[in-house]
Amino acid sequence: MSRPDRVTVVEVGPRDGLQNESGELPVAARVRLITALAAAGLPVVEAGAFVSPKWVPQMAGSAEVLAQLPRGGPTRFPVLVPNDTGLARAREAGAAEIAVFGAASETFSQRNINCGIQESLGRFAPVIAAAKRGGLRVRGYVSCVLGCPYEGAVSPHRVANIARDLAELGCDEISLGDTIGVGTPDAAAKMLETVAAEVAIDRLAVHFHDTYGQALANVLACLERGVRIVDSAVAGLGGCPYAKGASGNLATEDLLYMLHGLGIDTGVDLDAVAAAGREISAALGREPASKVARALAAQGAGGAA
Repeated sequence: MSRPDRVTVVEVGPRDGLQNESGELPVAARVRLITALAAAGLPVVEAGAFVSPKWVPQMAGSAEVLAQLPRGGPTRFPVLVPNDTGLARAREAGAAEIAVFGAASETFSQRNINCGIQESLGRFAPVIAAAKRGGLRVRGYVSCVLGCPYEGAVSPHRVANIARDLAELGCDEISLGDTIGVGTPDAAAKMLETVAAEVAIDRLAVHFHDTYGQALANVLACLERGVRIVDSAVAGLGGCPYAKGASGNLATEDLLYMLHGLGIDTGVDLDAVAAAGREISAALGREPASKVARALAAQGAGGAA
C-alpha cells in the first residue's frame, strides 16, 4: 500500500452541503461561495441541483447560479439532475457536467427518490445516454455504501454491483458515499476493494460523513488502496435528512490539512477555503463544523499556535 502524490478534492458544499442545511441562501451568496472556492484552487465544485424547489428549496435558482460562474477556467462545476427534465434545464443553463444519485439500499432509495434500485437505474439510463451524446461528463453517486438508517449493514457486493451498473451506463466517475457516517477504516477498505474489482480504481471517489468521527481515518484507508478522488464540503456543511443524527460531510479544511500534512499535493489554498467557510457559516448563522477552520480562526484572533 502506498499513498498518492496528488489527490483531486471534489467540493460538494454548495450542493450536497447547502441542500441539507435548514437555511436558504440567495443566489448571490451561493455564487460568492462557489467563486471563492474555485479561486482557492479547488478543481471541482458542485454548483447546484436541477430538482424541484418544492422538495429542495435550497437549490432553487441553480440556473441563475450557473450562469454567473466563470467559464473556461480550471474548475469544473457539475450539477445534480434527477431526470430528463432536470437534464434539459441543466443543458439550457450551460452545464458541462452532471451527476445522478442512487443508493445501495432499497429502503433508502424508496425514501429518497421514491423508487427501488433497479427502477432508479432504469431512470438514469436515458439521462446518462442523452448527457453523453451531448458531450457532458457524468458522475454517479452511490449512497449508503457502508450502512443504511433503515436496513443496517450494506453488503459490499451490492455496492459493487450498482457501481458496475452505473459505469456500464456511461458514468465517467462514481462516488461511494457513507451517507450516515457509520463506516470504520477496515469496513471502508473492504468495500472499496470489492468495488474496485468491478470498476477501475481511477474512476472511483470516496465521500464520507463524519457522524462518528471516522471520516479522515476512512479516507486514509482508501488512499492507501488506490483512491485519488475525495469528496468534502467546506465548513462541514450538510447532513442527511433521511438519516436521523447524521452529521455533515467531511470538512474540506480538515481533509486539506491532513493531505498537506502527508505531503500530498492538492493545488488548493487551505487558508482561502477556511475564509470561504467562515463567510458561508456566518451567512447561515452557525459556526464552521471544521476543527481546522476553528483552529485557524483562533490563531488569527491571537489564540495558541
